[in-house]
Order: sequence, then C-alpha cells, then structure tokens
Amino acid sequence: MPLLDKVLILAIFAQVTLALGLVLWMGWERVPRVMRGEIPVAEIAVERTAYPLKARLLSNSFDNQFQLPVLFFVGALLSLYVGGTGWIEALLAWLFVGLRYAHAAIHVTTNRVYRRFIVYTAGLAVLGLFWLWLVLRILLLPSA
Repeated sequence: MPLLDKVLILAIFAQVTLALGLVLWMGWERVPRVMRGEIPVAEIAVERTAYPLKARLLSNSFDNQFQLPVLFFVGALLSLYVGGTGWIEALLAWLFVGLRYAHAAIHVTTNRVYRRFIVYTAGLAVLGLFWLWLVLRILLLPSA
C-alpha cells in the first residue's frame, strides 16, 4: 500500500478516535449519574436537558462528529478507492482532522461560540478544498 494511502487512513483513524473518545467521555459523564439515580431515566428519554452542562456539551460535540466528518469519510474513501492519493489530499485531510479536534476541544471546554464557529468554518473550507481537489484530480488530471 502506498505511503500516502496510509497517511490518509491514519487521518481517518484519528477522526474515528475523536468520535469514540467523545462518546466514551460522554458516557463517563452520563451513566454514573443515571445509575446513582441523580437523573431519572424518564427525564432523559426524549431530551438531554436533565444532564449537567458538561454532559450536554459532550453530547453536542459527539453529535457534531456526524456532520462534516461524514463528508470527509466519503471523500477519503473515494480517494483510496480511485487510488493515487497525493500529498495535497493527505495534508488537507490532516488539516481537517486537526480542526475537528480543535473544534471539539473548544466545544467541551470554554464553548466560546465565536471561536468555535471560526474553527468550524475553517474546517468546512478545508473540507471544501479537499473535495474540490479530489474531483479535479479524478476528472481532469491524467491518471498515472
């Protein structure tokens, strides 16, 4: 397997690790409270407002990993499928994943909305460039 395919797969793994880390942390915040009876199950059956703020922030951040990252996963898998992954795709993939980590970090700590929005928008721009490059490479550039 070519090196750059491995680099791209590692970026995918890093993004998956972020989502799994958030869900585990979220469980650590939520499950003990429910088990101790601090939060009645009936109060969380439909919405999350009964959970403390940290658990809600983690839940929202976890949910957010199934928005833009889904488009990243599709693009990365398409790149691997067609072959010829280049440094541009690998760099953009890692930049996107890095921005997702930054977004999640802001989300679950200070939750400063304007900073979070800037990082989110930067991630969206990088993802757009990733897809634009991918489509140009596949459709317009000569294949090796």
